[in-house]
Amino acid sequence: MRFSLWKLLIVNALVLALAGFAKAQTGPQTSASGSTAKAATPKAGTSVKKKGRRSRKGAWKRKGQQVIKPERATEIQEALIREKYLTGQPTGKWDTRTQTAMVRYQADNGWQSKVTPDSRALIKLGLGPNYSQEQMLNAAPKSGAVAANGGGSSSASAPKR
Repeated sequence: MRFSLWKLLIVNALVLALAGFAKAQTGPQTSASGSTAKAATPKAGTSVKKKGRRSRKGAWKRKGQQVIKPERATEIQEALIREKYLTGQPTGKWDTRTQTAMVRYQADNGWQSKVTPDSRALIKLGLGPNYSQEQMLNAAPKSGAVAANGGGSSSASAPKR
C-alpha cells in the first residue's frame, strides 16, 4: 500500500509540473471572442515597467551639437587653410576633405583624432572663446576710461613731480 501511495504522489507532482510548464509555453490567454486578456490598469501615481524594447529609441543620440553650422565650418576651413592643412577655398560644408584636414591637424599636435573638432585644436587655430573687453560681462574698466571719467585718485593717473 505504501509503495502505491509513493507512486501516486510522484506521478501527481510530475503532472502538475508539466501542466505548469505547458501553460507558461502557450503565451497569453485568449477569450472566446479572440482578443487577448488585458492586465488591470495601474493606479494613478504608480509606474509600469515595460517588458521588451525600451521606448527611448536613441534619445541619448540627440543631445549635444548634431551638425556644424556652415558659418562655423567656414571659419574652421579658413583657419586650416591658413595653417596649410587644407587647400582651396572655404566652402562652408563640413565634408570629408575638411574632416581629414582637422584629423591631421589634431594628430600632429598630439590630440585625439577620432572625434572632431577638439576644443584645444579650435583654440590653437584662433577659434576659441573671445575674451576681449567688449565681450566680457564683468570686465574691469580700462585705465583710460577711469581717467576720462574723472574717477578717483589713482596713482596711475596722478602726475608725478
